[in-house]
Amino acid sequence: MDQASKIIVGVDEAGRGPVLGPLVMAALAFKEEDTQKLQWLGVKDSKLLSSELREELFPRIRELVHDFRIEVIEPEAIDLSLKDPSTNLNWLEADTSARLISELTADKVIVDCPSPNIPAYRGYFLKLLPPSLKNTEIIMEHKADLNHLVVAAASIIAKVIRDRSIEKLKKKIGIDFGSGYMTDPKTKDFLEKYHDQYPSLFRRRWESYKDVEERKKQKTLGEF
Repeated sequence: MDQASKIIVGVDEAGRGPVLGPLVMAALAFKEEDTQKLQWLGVKDSKLLSSELREELFPRIRELVHDFRIEVIEPEAIDLSLKDPSTNLNWLEADTSARLISELTADKVIVDCPSPNIPAYRGYFLKLLPPSLKNTEIIMEHKADLNHLVVAAASIIAKVIRDRSIEKLKKKIGIDFGSGYMTDPKTKDFLEKYHDQYPSLFRRRWESYKDVEERKKQKTLGEF
């Protein structure tokens, strides 16, 4: 009888930093023998690929995936999770990652750690795992998408899902607001002009949003 394939899971996110749109987290499970095929496809960290290449790779990665879990976290949910002073975006990612992999069977899990303080993140993360994963090998690295193909694949899937979500939002409201990142002039302009008209699109606990809101209040008071 053939020995059962080892299952390796890669976990990554897209959309951690923008002021607008969702955070997408992906956990992709691959049979160990299929991970080499990711290299042949040209899989690498999504940030090193053009949007066209990511779209091309999306269906090819999907064909190789043994199992997966995706979670799209909308701005309102991000804001709600950050209401408690004891939590932050890192803990939200850890909570979500642990929940996703707890629904998968895995021999090894490789997690892209959002914090350079890996011991603290790892300690928090491991407490969230169910008994069924206690014997699973957990590898946690900062920028793991640069070193592990399964994590790079997860980063591509997460990024494509987020980009598609952003494009749908633009079509829905009929305004091109760019990427959602404050380094994008279109996003900056959209935040200034429309932050109160489309509040559900924004992460209102982000400093960039609060700054615009505060400036508008001061302007209004100054008009008296």
